[in-house]
Amino acid sequence: MKVGVVNYGMGNLGSVRRALGDLSAEVFIAEHPASLFEANRIVLPGVGAFAEGMARLQDGGWAQTIRRLVNAERKPLLGVCLGMQMLASEGEEGGVTAGLGLIDGRVRRLDTLGCDLRIPHVGWNEVTYAEEDPLFAHVPQRSDFYFVHSYAFEAARRGDVAAETSYGVAVVAAVRRENVFGTQFHPEKSSKAGRQVLRNFLGFVAC
Repeated sequence: MKVGVVNYGMGNLGSVRRALGDLSAEVFIAEHPASLFEANRIVLPGVGAFAEGMARLQDGGWAQTIRRLVNAERKPLLGVCLGMQMLASEGEEGGVTAGLGLIDGRVRRLDTLGCDLRIPHVGWNEVTYAEEDPLFAHVPQRSDFYFVHSYAFEAARRGDVAAETSYGVAVVAAVRRENVFGTQFHPEKSSKAGRQVLRNFLGFVAC
């Protein structure tokens, strides 16, 4: 299993690479969009602001290639943290900006969604997931995952929400549409449950 981790200058590449490598995946850091054609799986990590992240994906030629590989060639994609947020139609952080548009929705600041707790949301929190979702196979309900974020994914379609957590308000913890997955939490930092999520992504077979 060959996994390409997108290096667009805003990802926590080392910990993601190590976590996937520990699961016996052949992992490489993709330094150019063309290298993603060699991958069986794509991981889009991310730390930072939505607008800057999308600017780097667009300017580096990543956005077009990712859309092609996901939509036309059906390669499974996992977005992590900011990487998940950029799957959306648009985001508000740094000014309203178009996202990759792979899962319909808008990324909004937590307090505009009704959260009255301290922002950013940092630390471990319980996650509940939709039964039968392949990303959470063999993960006990209400397992703890590690979060660091100030903005959250507001999905346009309920069916695209794979999991939720509670932080003053219900917060989307994971999304999925067909071969496109996203986690707001960091699976690479989430101990046993996080490793199982990554293992499930590696084992996913697109229809």
